[in-house]
Amino acid sequence: MSEPIEVLYFYRTRWGAHDEFVDLFRRNHWPILREQLADGRYANVEMWTPRFHGEGRADWDVLVSITYRDWAAIQEHSDAEIARRLYPDQETFKADEAHRFSLLDAHWDVVLESRPLER
Repeated sequence: MSEPIEVLYFYRTRWGAHDEFVDLFRRNHWPILREQLADGRYANVEMWTPRFHGEGRADWDVLVSITYRDWAAIQEHSDAEIARRLYPDQETFKADEAHRFSLLDAHWDVVLESRPLER
């Protein structure tokens, strides 16, 4: 069995769209992630946003970290099945998700590789 794999999902929302993006994420995407957390595909899911506005150089304003059980869990694709079960009105769900992604200027994923340090 392989080790857990952490993936960071970075989002940069369009100016003025941050709160709407976070609301849509929590309403439409978090329940899907929560199901996979409960099923054991994910070991952990966390979301961060910067506390302060900063000097405007930040490349991201929403960060989601998902720790997958192992590499095989990354290759599983159960999101669509869960979405169909949780959101019977697929037309509205898909429109909301398309709108959520339309609020972005950029999105990228970073798969982390552990580099243990001597103690």
